[in-house]
Amino acid sequence: MLDALHAQTDVRLTFDGSCPGGQVGAAYVRWPDGHRSVLKWRPHSHVEDIQAGPIAVTEKLRLAGYPAPATELVAQVGHAVIMVQELLPGTKIDHLDHHSLDQALHLNQLQADQLADRTDIPAADLHLHNDGAGYCLHEPLRQHNRPSAELERWITTVGADSPPQLTGPDAVHMDFHPGNMLATGGTITGVIDWDGAARGDCRFDLVTLRFDMHAKEAEPGVTQRLDAMLDSIPEEILRPSWAHMSLRLVDWAIRHFTPTDVEHWLDLAEQRMH
Repeated sequence: MLDALHAQTDVRLTFDGSCPGGQVGAAYVRWPDGHRSVLKWRPHSHVEDIQAGPIAVTEKLRLAGYPAPATELVAQVGHAVIMVQELLPGTKIDHLDHHSLDQALHLNQLQADQLADRTDIPAADLHLHNDGAGYCLHEPLRQHNRPSAELERWITTVGADSPPQLTGPDAVHMDFHPGNMLATGGTITGVIDWDGAARGDCRFDLVTLRFDMHAKEAEPGVTQRLDAMLDSIPEEILRPSWAHMSLRLVDWAIRHFTPTDVEHWLDLAEQRMH
């Protein structure tokens, strides 16, 4: 990728190690002046779409003081888009405590109304009827077992009553969880991995956070606080958001993990099927 990027842009970066975590991966790189950045790539993507969506979202948020990484270089290399982004300080959060949750909720509030004047930025597609590009596939749920098939029917029913995309003027991260939050000394210093960022309702990110809490340990009472917040979200926002996350996680587990993982996500998804 570095050689292809050099051929395309004449910028020579050097590999400086793999980034920890994540299911796709990223790499640390160094610029000729010695400073470090993070290189990521999006296969089967177009640079115009990345610039009009995720990069536009983070640039708008950065103007408001949100700790999102700057994009230092972006290029089309074959079918993929390569992005080189600012390396933010801190390490990822492993366990969410009440102090971290307070900060995450504050950041989520900062996302509200940030894209009110940017209707050109695409809204997030929930895929409640159609498959996503390699994720949010419906057929695996239909075929796996009876509970997953029942979940898929509920998802399409919710989709019939909801717009196909998230509505709203907010910046939406789409993968808002502690693994994408960096902290130093208990203070969140950055939110990373904005590859799916779009326009919509930022409360969607609280639903994403709740799904992540089902998979990780948290300080006692944190999950209950988040559940209480979800209870206050209007049904026209909560139901399609919950349906999307249910589809995303159950489908991914069916195709990539074990039957135990599938049951894990089905258990959570069924808690708000109504």
